[in-house]
Amino acid sequence: MPVTKTAKRALRGSRRKKLVNEKIRKLLDLAIRLAKKSKSKTAIAKAFSLADRAVKKKVIHRNKAARIKSSLSKLLPKTKTKTKSKK
Repeated sequence: MPVTKTAKRALRGSRRKKLVNEKIRKLLDLAIRLAKKSKSKTAIAKAFSLADRAVKKKVIHRNKAARIKSSLSKLLPKTKTKTKSKK
């Protein structure tokens, strides 16, 4: 247990931050599971957004968010793109 007044204050702050971080992480995990299950564009976009937000809040590392986004983008159907050939 903390002894000094500032250590007690820091403990209270870290507990609050822990709750916020757990909520962000839980929402992200739920969104990822939903996106993998439904494979819809809106669910995948929501998971992308939550992953970026978690990185911004420093809950997860940016490389982890990149891995999440990469794996989810593979679920999207392939779109045929027309390329113009130069003659």
